[in-house]
Amino acid sequence: MTQATVHPAPTQAVLAGVVTSVVGFTSSFAVVLTGLTAVGASPAESASGLLVLTMTMGLGSLLFSWRTRLPVVFAWSTPGAALLAAATVPDGGYADAVGAFVVAGVLYALTGLVSPLGDLVARIPMPLANAMLAGVLLLLCVEPFLALADQPAAIAPVLATWLVLVRVARRWAVPGAFAAAVVVIVASGSLGDVRAGDLAPTLAWTTPSIDPLTVLAIGLPLYLVTMTSQNIPGVAVMASFGYTAPLRPALGFSGAVTVATAPLGGYSINLAAISAALAAGPTAGDDPDRRWVAGVSSGVTNLFLGPLAALVTTASAVAPAGVIAAVAGVALLGTFGSAAAAALADEGAREAAAITFVVAASGLTVAGVGPAFWALVAGGVYLVVVRPAWLLPVA
Repeated sequence: MTQATVHPAPTQAVLAGVVTSVVGFTSSFAVVLTGLTAVGASPAESASGLLVLTMTMGLGSLLFSWRTRLPVVFAWSTPGAALLAAATVPDGGYADAVGAFVVAGVLYALTGLVSPLGDLVARIPMPLANAMLAGVLLLLCVEPFLALADQPAAIAPVLATWLVLVRVARRWAVPGAFAAAVVVIVASGSLGDVRAGDLAPTLAWTTPSIDPLTVLAIGLPLYLVTMTSQNIPGVAVMASFGYTAPLRPALGFSGAVTVATAPLGGYSINLAAISAALAAGPTAGDDPDRRWVAGVSSGVTNLFLGPLAALVTTASAVAPAGVIAAVAGVALLGTFGSAAAAALADEGAREAAAITFVVAASGLTVAGVGPAFWALVAGGVYLVVVRPAWLLPVA
């Protein structure tokens, strides 16, 4: 009789998945709330968005990891949320922003279905994409230090906690800053007016409206920054650990889910990039064939975190001025540094990247279209006129 092989309980992989989701949620939910609020979402609509994003990326991680036996992790687009945070409320209000989310979702799905579209995205000069992202992030990364000058008693504990943890336990620096923010909020007494009903998970529907200018200002940049800063790097991260990411099915799932949940605030989900390393790397165990368990564990953890959306949104809404912006700012410092370094690394495109960066950071709005779009236009025009050879494909 052949004895069946018994695998030991993959405790390390399970814990890696839990850490992936907890760190991802606590490190960047403030950016998501800031972004949705910036484009006109109410607190209830922001809470709804955080809920559906957490649940759908949890569902995606669970299903894809289980079916493919690969550590596939989905995440919300933190760079996309940062892009929203630097935008303004469209003329048609939040409904126009929701329409732009729908367009971005359609583009994700089309990229997975139509190979030439994916090839076109891959041809976007990465220095320009990174420079656009860095310029957008700059506005958010300075917020903690501006807030420190205005509210030192509230902001100093958040920044001090973050700095100490960067030194001793970097992975937990931003969650620690969030924990310090919670202490500040509790000490301020601002939670006294919160009602129990405000903490229950809720869904808020917004019927989307399609406005071409908002699509140019929000939808197209959201698609581009998510593809170039999340999906493509996510594939690279998995490849570095020996896995072939199911990119086309993942884009199909991301696109369908984004279209379906955009009216509820689901602006974008995608393959995880940085956090994917936690589930796909050695932290998830020595056996690469068993690390898919970390993807499943991450998905299940997100499904449990989803109902906390209303709680964290309510706490954020009553927090002292600048506290949540401080958490969001320090959460994005690493991403800003990486994007800025990558943007300026190639000497042949450095000037074009610099132009893209300053336009993105300027807040320039022309004809109702925001700086992210014009930044790419400015950098692209510079390359076409001054360094056209840089755009030619390498033989």
